[in-house]
Amino acid sequence: MIQTLLPRDPVARTLTVSTMALAASNGVFYTVSVLYFTRVVGLSAAAVGLGLGIAGGAGVLGAFLAGRWSDRVGAHRVQVWGVAAQAAALLAYSFTGDAVSFTLVAIVAVGARGVQGTGRQALLARWFTGPERVEVRARLRVVMNVFIGLGTLAAAVALLLDTAVAYRTAMVATALLLLVAVAPLAALPRRVPGLAARMLADAPRPEATADGTVAGAEDAADGAPAAPPWRDRTYLASVALNAVVAMQFGVMTVGVPLWVATTDAPTAVVSGLLVVNTVLVALLQVRASRGTHDVRGAGRAVRRGSVLLAAACVLYAAAGYGSLVAATALLVLAAVAHSLGEVLSEAGGWGMAFELADPRQAGAYQGLSQTGYALSAMAAPIVVTALPIRYGTAGWLVLGAVLVVAGIGAAAVARRAADRATSATADATRTDAMTA
Repeated sequence: MIQTLLPRDPVARTLTVSTMALAASNGVFYTVSVLYFTRVVGLSAAAVGLGLGIAGGAGVLGAFLAGRWSDRVGAHRVQVWGVAAQAAALLAYSFTGDAVSFTLVAIVAVGARGVQGTGRQALLARWFTGPERVEVRARLRVVMNVFIGLGTLAAAVALLLDTAVAYRTAMVATALLLLVAVAPLAALPRRVPGLAARMLADAPRPEATADGTVAGAEDAADGAPAAPPWRDRTYLASVALNAVVAMQFGVMTVGVPLWVATTDAPTAVVSGLLVVNTVLVALLQVRASRGTHDVRGAGRAVRRGSVLLAAACVLYAAAGYGSLVAATALLVLAAVAHSLGEVLSEAGGWGMAFELADPRQAGAYQGLSQTGYALSAMAAPIVVTALPIRYGTAGWLVLGAVLVVAGIGAAAVARRAADRATSATADATRTDAMTA
């Protein structure tokens, strides 16, 4: 845990400190924002939902465009811009008074969040290599989860006071915390002199990671320009399949609270399930990331994670038939299986996103990957409410089957990419031997 909170690498340490403030801000925002918008600003729940839905599209666009920007001006700058724009938008929420102004501010806030996320991924992709890259990403997720929890606890003060001043103060605090998150990121190029050059380096694509698609190792070796990631069919398939598996986040945040209300378990159990998830992710995410820097290992992790997620879906469904005690026990077991599946599928998804990418366009590739996650976040609430919440057991079983099929597909994509890389390396070795 010390290595997670105080890493030795200066870039990892800076990202960790920034993530602490960013996550605490998110924790406060998630806790008080809806009540602030409805009770203080006076918006209807429908207006808030519509505004956030429109803003979700801006998040997808921001994640995608930030990839190109990261390759052109540097991922470190893009991340600073994203967090700073988020801070300005959160502060602007304090001045919104109607649905139109709220929606405009939400577009900036969510779009900037997409930009920040891609900037972080691109920075990780360019600065770190091999197992260290996925491990740092896993440690940042642990920090994110822990400090979101701390932010949630801090926001409880506003909930207890339940006044307009308390809610408005909490919203201002979210913006101030993001400003704290900006400071170490802005100072990073001065602390690490070689960072800016690394962010803009046109690195050749190593043969060991070639996947036989448009931007292959032979193109890099010949100095051919790198093709855009959306022409890389292997990478597109990886993004699409991992985005489907990533809908599991919507299951925990949207599906589980709604489903618990239909069972004999007390509604208070929802908080307990979220605590179980947070604790297990914090304890196991780093361990789950080991070996996922290898493409085959990453694919296997996604497949195993999807099987566990499907098992969780079955347990969630079974909870609908039990008594209070049985339903509660089944929900806890489901949350454990869900959490284990989450850490595995996430680690595998990161590994595939990093290792299948062409490092010459690290930003563009990570931008495409983050776009997949953003689309998944938009689709998840719709899918979850359309399947398990509407159709009950049948819906849970269909959702579990979809997750397993996507996980198996991701593993197949990773395996084929690794086989192509092995063949390319063998061919290159034979060619060198013949030339010699």
